[in-house]
Amino acid sequence: MKYILLMTGTKAGVDGYKAWAPSDIETHMRSLRTVVQDLTASGEFVATQGLAEPKEARVVRGEKNGLPVTDGIFPEAKEFLLGYWIVDVASPERAYAIAGRLSAAPGPGGVPTNMPIEVRQFGVR
Repeated sequence: MKYILLMTGTKAGVDGYKAWAPSDIETHMRSLRTVVQDLTASGEFVATQGLAEPKEARVVRGEKNGLPVTDGIFPEAKEFLLGYWIVDVASPERAYAIAGRLSAAPGPGGVPTNMPIEVRQFGVR
């Protein structure tokens, strides 16, 4: 079963992350890379990608005069999609375990960030 694990955050959270010490950022990223390495070794890894900052995002709804209609930068959103992982696992519980591990990646001083990770299965009908 394929699942997408969605990492979301707030503007304050993104701004806070930018203020972390470089060593804390490296420790955090190393933890996330280790998860990907482990998933690759187990055959469960499909894809991952971080996304551009929320200020780069636009919401598009339909067309007007042949051009997309944009709302600008998430005008009413409080949370933003920051990145994702796609995994192919045997059970929802395994997807939840991976999401928990990603959420527990260390932040400043090694304290787990507890970043929310939304888990959604592909192709459910």
